[in-house]
Amino acid sequence: PMILEKLEEAGLPEQISWLPLVESGFKVKAYSRARALGLWQFISSTGYRYGLERSWWIDERMDPEKATDGAIGYLTDLHNLFGDWLNALAAYNCGERTVLRQLNNSKVSYFDQFWDIYQRLPRETRRYVPRFLATLAILEDPAAYGFELPALPSAVAYDKVDIERPAELKALDKAMGFEPGTLAALNPELRRAATPDEPYELRVPAGKGQVLLASLESMPKWVPPKDTYTVHRVRRGETLSGIAERYRTSVRNLMDLNRLRSAHRIWPGQQIRVPDRGPGASYSVARVAIPGGEMEYRVQRGDSLWRLAQRYGTTVERLKRDNGLRGNTLQPGQKLTIRSSGGTTSSGDTYVVRRGDTLGKIAQARGVSLSKLMQVNGLSRRSTIYPGQQLAIPN
Repeated sequence: PMILEKLEEAGLPEQISWLPLVESGFKVKAYSRARALGLWQFISSTGYRYGLERSWWIDERMDPEKATDGAIGYLTDLHNLFGDWLNALAAYNCGERTVLRQLNNSKVSYFDQFWDIYQRLPRETRRYVPRFLATLAILEDPAAYGFELPALPSAVAYDKVDIERPAELKALDKAMGFEPGTLAALNPELRRAATPDEPYELRVPAGKGQVLLASLESMPKWVPPKDTYTVHRVRRGETLSGIAERYRTSVRNLMDLNRLRSAHRIWPGQQIRVPDRGPGASYSVARVAIPGGEMEYRVQRGDSLWRLAQRYGTTVERLKRDNGLRGNTLQPGQKLTIRSSGGTTSSGDTYVVRRGDTLGKIAQARGVSLSKLMQVNGLSRRSTIYPGQQLAIPN
C-alpha cells in the first residue's frame, strides 16, 4: 500500500509497484552479487544520487519508504530521458549509459524502442524486462496461468519517535515486552541493531511511542562494542574455507561478518573482515600423525609450507629439502613428500600479526631469535609480513 500511494502521488503507473518483486522478491535486505541492496536494489553510488544515506550506523537502501522515494526519483528521471517505460526499465537494470550507447549506435535513427536494441543489451537485461512484463500478465489474470494469489497483507501500523542517543534495539524490545526482533523489523536500515549516536527517527508499534521514550529514560546509555576484527585482503587462489582455516574461524562466521550470500563468491583484492584475536594472540595447531613416518600429500588451495610443517610435526626446511624446493610457493595439486622430524619440531604456537608488527618486534616479544623465527617460517629479511598473517613461533 505504501508503494502504491507514493507512485500515485508521483504520477507514475501503479504497475511499477510490482518491480520490487522482480528486483528483490520484496525482501528489504536482499543483496546481489552486483552489490545492490534492498527492496529496489540500489547500488551505493545510485543510492547517493537519490538521497539514500549510508553510514556506519544506517543504510537507507534497506528503508522501504526512503528507498521507494529514491526509486521513484530514479525511474522518473529515466522515463524523462527515454520517453519510454521499457527503455527506462532496461536502464534501471543495466544503467542509462548502456541503453543510450545502444540507441546511439543504431544504424536506423527511428530504431529507438526497447525491442529494437533488445539483442544488443546485456543478457540479464534481456531477461529482466520480459520477466517484469510476464509478472504483470500473471497478476492481471492469475487463473489463466494456473495461479491463485493470496490477499495482500495489510499495512503495518507504527509511530515514529525521535531518539536522541544510541539505544540497543534488543534491550528496547525486552523493556517494552515486544517479541524479539520487533524493532529491528520495523527499522531494517539500522546496520548495528541500535539507534545512531545522533538524533534518529525510530519506528515503533502503533501507540507505543511515548511509553518507549519513558522506558528509554531509565536505561543506561548504550556504548557500541569495539570492533573485534581485522581486515584480510583476498589473494588469487584463496577460498573462504582456506581463509577461515587460516584465522581459526568458520566459513559461516566469515559469511555473517561480511554479509556474504555465497561462500564461493570472493575475488582477488576483496577485503574480508576476520576475527581479531588481539595483540599477541596465539594458539596450538593440532598435529596429524604420519603413518610409518612418511606420506605423500597433495597441496590444497590456501596451504603453505609452514602450515603443513605445523600440522604434520616437521619443519619448513625439512619440507623444502625433502621435495627439492628452492622457494616457498606451493601450487594446488602439487605433490609433496612429508616425513616426520622425530619430535624435534617447535611447540606449535602460532602468532597472529598485527598492524605495526615487524619480525624483530615479534621475535623480541616472544623471546626467540630473529634468525630462528625467519628460519621456521621460511622468511628472509626482505620478506613482508601483513596484519592477520600467522607465524610459527619456535621454542
